[in-house]
Amino acid sequence: MSQEQPQRPRADQFPEQQPIKYGDVFDVSGELASQPIKPRDAALMQATENQTLGQTQKGSPASVMQSAAAVNTATGLVHRDDISDIARNQGVSISETKVGGNRLITESVGSQVVGQFVEPDVPMNDPGLALDKSAITIGEALEASALTPAGDKPLDQSDAAAIQAAEMKATGKNQTEPGGLGAIAQSAATRNTRTMPDLQKTTLADVVSGAREKLGADKAVTREDAEGVIGAELRNKADMRTTPGGVAATMAAAATLNQNKMSG
Repeated sequence: MSQEQPQRPRADQFPEQQPIKYGDVFDVSGELASQPIKPRDAALMQATENQTLGQTQKGSPASVMQSAAAVNTATGLVHRDDISDIARNQGVSISETKVGGNRLITESVGSQVVGQFVEPDVPMNDPGLALDKSAITIGEALEASALTPAGDKPLDQSDAAAIQAAEMKATGKNQTEPGGLGAIAQSAATRNTRTMPDLQKTTLADVVSGAREKLGADKAVTREDAEGVIGAELRNKADMRTTPGGVAATMAAAATLNQNKMSG
C-alpha cells in the first residue's frame, strides 16, 4: 500500500456504490480485507481503546474506522446499526506487551492486526516534568533515534510527520518552522520518493543528527508530547505500526525515562 493511505476517508475518494473496506485503509488480507467497515465495528474498537488505553488515540485504528464507517453510512451503503460478520463472531481486541519500560499495543479485528504502536507507560498527568533539568529533551530523543537501526533507513513521510510533530511540541507552535527541522524532514521525505537507489536516499539519521541545534526551542519529553508524535507517525504508516527504534518509539522511551526520574 502507499504511504499516503486515506486515514480520514471521504465519500468522493471511492467509486460510487463501493463502501470503504478494511483493505482500503489497513494492511490486512483475506476475508477481512473485502469486508466493509461498519458503524458497530468502529464502536466496538472505540470502546475497546477507551477501556484499555483510557481514550481513543488520534490516528488510531478506532478513529480510522469511525471515519470510514461514517462515510459508508452517509452514502447509504451500510446501516448505522450494521456490524460485520468478523467483528460479530470473532470480536475486536487490544493486547499489550511490555517492551523495556513501555507498552507495545496491538489492535486486532478478528485474528488480523490493524495497528501496533509503542505507548509510554507513564501516568496521564506528569506536572513539573518540564522543569527537571536532568530530563531527556525532545531534541535528545530525536538524536537518539539516529543511533538505532531505524536511523539507517531512508526517511519517509511517517518519519517526517513524526519529526514535524516533535518540533511543534518543542516550540509550542502549531505550525512547521520555515527552514526548521520539520521542513527539512518533509523536503527529504519528498525527495526520497523521487530517488530510486536506497543508497542515494536521505536517512533518518541524516535529518535528526544534531537535532538540538536544528530545533528553534527544546523541552523535556512528556507523555502528551510522545502521544502526539506517535499519532503523527501512525497516521502516515500504511501498516498502522510505529517504526521500531524510530522517532515515535524513542519519544515514548524518553517520556517513560523522564517519569521514572521524577518518581525515583
